[in-house]
Amino acid sequence: MKKFSAALSLSIATLAAGFLLGACGDSSNPNGTANNGSTATPAANSTTTSSAKGLKIGSLLPTTGDLASVGQQMLGSVPLLVDTVNACGGVNGEPVTLVQVDDQTDPKAGAAGMTKLATLDKVAGVVGSFASSVSSAAVSIATPNKVMLVSPGSTSPIFTEKAQKGDYKGFWARTAPPDTYQALALAQLARKKGFKRVSTVVINNDYGVGFEKAFVQTFEKLGGTIVNKDKPVRYDPKAQTFDTEAAAAFAGKPDAVLAVLYAETGSLFLKAAYQQGVAKGVQILLTDGVKSPTFPEQVGKGGDGKYILTGAIGTVPGSDGKALEAFNKLWKDKKGGAPGEYAPQAWDAAALLTLAAQAAKENTGVGIASKIREVADGPGTEVTDVCEGLKLLKDGKKINYQGASGNVDVDANGDVVGVYDVWTVGDDGTIKVIDKVTPK
Repeated sequence: MKKFSAALSLSIATLAAGFLLGACGDSSNPNGTANNGSTATPAANSTTTSSAKGLKIGSLLPTTGDLASVGQQMLGSVPLLVDTVNACGGVNGEPVTLVQVDDQTDPKAGAAGMTKLATLDKVAGVVGSFASSVSSAAVSIATPNKVMLVSPGSTSPIFTEKAQKGDYKGFWARTAPPDTYQALALAQLARKKGFKRVSTVVINNDYGVGFEKAFVQTFEKLGGTIVNKDKPVRYDPKAQTFDTEAAAAFAGKPDAVLAVLYAETGSLFLKAAYQQGVAKGVQILLTDGVKSPTFPEQVGKGGDGKYILTGAIGTVPGSDGKALEAFNKLWKDKKGGAPGEYAPQAWDAAALLTLAAQAAKENTGVGIASKIREVADGPGTEVTDVCEGLKLLKDGKKINYQGASGNVDVDANGDVVGVYDVWTVGDDGTIKVIDKVTPK
């Protein structure tokens, strides 16, 4: 590829900057993953048996930063998949090696991590990232280095647009549906509940702005009014105070406010809105970026002792795949409890990497990219068990993988269509799924 040398030089420079950033921070954290991206968790160590010939994959997920509370829920999926695959013979006759990197919910750290994975670890594929802004930075490095990137949670519509233009050359896919579908589902939900006037406030990045655009278009088509359409409220991801944004988002007497946030900064925004008294009597609509068990506690309680978020409703990509029951059982047997948000999507992302490599009969990013759509949505035998799929592929047969998150029928743009859970916050601060919705 003619641009490879330039891209590699840029990537190495980015890596150096990323290591310097990491050196300025705390060298360790409660999750056991160093901020410079080194692998230190017991789960990672159990899956790093290296094979010179074997498939090497990476994960680029947030164990720290603004999305840590959501990222940590999916973190165990990739090593669990790798352990499962290695227990049934690996890929192309060799064990799979996993290298885990914390992207810190930061595009610069994500770019540095992706550079490390691509140029130093020389992985063929990566599960990541979660934040759309981080994936945007990562895929610009993955593509020229011919590394297949499969995100379990980057939902910005911008990836569809760029894939249509050929920017990713087939080295991008995701197992969570784009926000064009989630925005449609949430807009339909809002109208169903009788909300006619809605304001928006979003984090100012690919995720927030992309969701806002899709929601506004859909809600207006359904007959609703966006109160602050001419003055959208978009907050800086690095902000620490939100008094001005809170006042602006709730101005104009909206029936509801769509808040597309990340957990850490989003909790500060919602707390500011409560303290100003502007949120009283206004329905809060939330999305997947804050759907974690700890989020209501992060936002906190009011003077009456009740959770500020009580009664808020939101949507999140759900899971309804044919492999979900078996995945949940495996998780319970190996880890205890139930998997969290996006864990099924992360499992499926890693599964597709291994299955595509086996189908290609080579452990390269080019091989994976050439076969990933075939194993995800091909004309072959339907399989829900990854080991069964690997065996069939080894025997020269074709498969159609049915995942835990859904059927993961990856299209030409790397997109899938999914179902959404509708959730709410109860009086006790617990998040409960109350419905499912499929965008129409």
